[in-house]
Amino acid sequence: MLKITIPASEQFNDEKNEFFVLKEQSIQLEHSLVSLSKWESKWCKPFLSKEDKSYEESIDYIRCMTITQNVDPNLYTRITLENVKEVSEYIETPMTATVFSSTKKQVSREVVTAELIYYWMIAMNIPFECQKWHLNRLLTLINVCNIKNQPTKKMNKKELMSRNAALNASRKKNMGTKG
Repeated sequence: MLKITIPASEQFNDEKNEFFVLKEQSIQLEHSLVSLSKWESKWCKPFLSKEDKSYEESIDYIRCMTITQNVDPNLYTRITLENVKEVSEYIETPMTATVFSSTKKQVSREVVTAELIYYWMIAMNIPFECQKWHLNRLLTLINVCNIKNQPTKKMNKKELMSRNAALNASRKKNMGTKG
């Protein structure tokens, strides 16, 4: 969870022709499957794409990430570039100690959306309470489940012949025979 503070600001009311001060306010955010799903349902496009987001889309994702209750919608118009940078760094944080040994990344052409991630959760029996985890942590869990559920790798011919030769040698020795 990330807590950001939107600074106080002075605004002008055109109707009353006067200035007024808006107080500093803090909100709590969570980059989760829930926030991803909310954003995608509004914008009808995948969030996890290489395509750049507009400023409006980025601010709206922060709104979707907000877990603080009863936030004034006008608060999001006061978000600073520093706040946006802080949120971006939080989104990029792995939020796990798990590191994968493979240095080459497999590039998938599959478009990853909230529904696909929910499918993975169902297929791997991951409980729905994990939809509130930091998204990177959830995706790491899905990756770990995928790796651990893979069938054992078959031996190639050379490995198979070497194993069989070792087994035969061991059996000959145990039985006291020459073959």
